[in-house]
Amino acid sequence: MSQTAPTKPARPARGRLFFANPGPTNIPDSILRAVSQGTVDFMSPAFLELYDHCMAGVKRVLKTEQHVFFYTASGHGAWEASLVNVLSPGDTLLIIETGYFSLGWAEMAEALGIKVETVKADWRTGVDFAAVEAALAADTTHRIKAVGVVHNETATGVALPIQKVRAALDATKHPALFMADTISSLGSFDFRMDEWGIDVVVGGSQKGLMLPTGMSFTGVSNKALEVHKSSTMPKHYMNWSAMIARRHKSFIGTVPILFFNGLKESLRLLEEEGLDNVFARHHRLAEATRRAVRTWSGNQGPQLFCQDSSRLSDSVTAILMPDGHNAEDVRKIAFERFNVSLGGGLGPLGGKVFRIGHMGDLNEPMILGTLASVEMALSIAGVPHAKGGVDSAMEYLATT
Repeated sequence: MSQTAPTKPARPARGRLFFANPGPTNIPDSILRAVSQGTVDFMSPAFLELYDHCMAGVKRVLKTEQHVFFYTASGHGAWEASLVNVLSPGDTLLIIETGYFSLGWAEMAEALGIKVETVKADWRTGVDFAAVEAALAADTTHRIKAVGVVHNETATGVALPIQKVRAALDATKHPALFMADTISSLGSFDFRMDEWGIDVVVGGSQKGLMLPTGMSFTGVSNKALEVHKSSTMPKHYMNWSAMIARRHKSFIGTVPILFFNGLKESLRLLEEEGLDNVFARHHRLAEATRRAVRTWSGNQGPQLFCQDSSRLSDSVTAILMPDGHNAEDVRKIAFERFNVSLGGGLGPLGGKVFRIGHMGDLNEPMILGTLASVEMALSIAGVPHAKGGVDSAMEYLATT
């Protein structure tokens, strides 16, 4: 039987909200100032120069020299664009299961009339790539037109070495397009579109790029753009053929100008720090979080949801509660008592896990404040755990 946390009246929030939810993420003050600028004509020379600057910058982050299309939509819009532009009704999409979001992409495909096959996987460990290769090898008639994978599963805190998908495609000489969701990995840890042979990349504004929610994009290979020409899926607003004929190579309609003001500043911040340094910072903060959780796991306490140490995400940590305890109690206490917003469990993980996001605009004091609040919330909620999680995180951060 689930224990119920003691209730207290919520305190008026004071100070800054510690937003430790894995998306959207904290928006730096300089980006907030950038998006607050006045609007301009999106066909003016000044804006076209800004747009080209941002397009080039996003390509550098994606590590591609191929094509990028932007949309006024969340990442789900880029999901849909990825499907309707390269597939036709009745085509088969192979989805590699990673968790809640991989199945969401599959559900969208089925709603669009696409046949979906799934390589099943344990959400706590991730897929066995031998099973991926076997599924591709068995498809001797090449009915599978595309393979879709989520690089970083936000719901589980499991990241996949997706370059192994390309290895499986190459080993079986399978011609399917390779599609990857990078919504919660891009700008947080390494991603290489061209080097890894990825044909369609789905990205969003609100995580590693540190922007407001509402703009997404797809990186598109030359191969995928050629396949697009024979796609018969209904499309209009997200039609790449219509987009590529426009000056902006995106946007059927009004361009969201303020996003590009913010994106310019986002790119400046990332490149000022250096992408490799950004990735190293994310890894340090993620490892500090994991060390805290490993300490808490003593006394039959919460534990890391991801069980494969080689696949631990550097952008989000999912934490599995002990039996009989509800993650929502911890989240409620953290938010109402300490003004700390944690992520909840999604789908079948509802009430079983809570999630700490450590991506985007984040530093050591911010993650330590979050971890201290979580440790207090565990105590208040009566969740068994070993003390000293924050000490473990501090020791690690002080020596690395």
